[in-house]
Amino acid sequence: MKVGIYARVSTIDKGQDVGIQVGELEAYAKARGWTVLDQYLDEGISGSKERRPGLDRLLTACRRRQIDIVLVWRLDRLGRSLKHLIMMLDELKSLGVAFVALHEQIDCTTATGQLMLHLLGAFAEFERALIRERVKAGLAHAQSKGQRLGRPRLEIDLTRVKSLRKDGRSIRQIAQTLHVSPASVHKTLNLMAS
Repeated sequence: MKVGIYARVSTIDKGQDVGIQVGELEAYAKARGWTVLDQYLDEGISGSKERRPGLDRLLTACRRRQIDIVLVWRLDRLGRSLKHLIMMLDELKSLGVAFVALHEQIDCTTATGQLMLHLLGAFAEFERALIRERVKAGLAHAQSKGQRLGRPRLEIDLTRVKSLRKDGRSIRQIAQTLHVSPASVHKTLNLMAS
């Protein structure tokens, strides 16, 4: 089994070092009889960022079928966002790449590890459903109190738009001058024409 080790630390200036993670992961891979193909490291990069050089290289290697197993020290080294984690783990599964998080004992090469992954996915779906319910309830409550929802209306000086248009300016130029979107200028011009 070919293993890709992924390790990450957020801040390198506070004495954090990926070496601790890599050492433990290499020892674990050796004990399992796996071959470490490569190390994919991100140092000084937050786990909240979905795009990271080491992670991007790892995913590319997985897509090229160069790796059989992705091995991480802890789940939070791979990512902080549950949504992003689930998306990555789903992609790995679809590529036929197993996933192992050493300290959480999530090992998708075993039936128990796959169960843990399914539970994680179920919790993520539950969290999304709760968020949707709270948002709907909040919107309904605001509407019942007569609050206007959405972005505030943008007031554009009609005389200024007319003047700039008479000077031969394009919609894009007018938008830049007034610091609004071209769509807002276009809508204003349509209102003036009607």
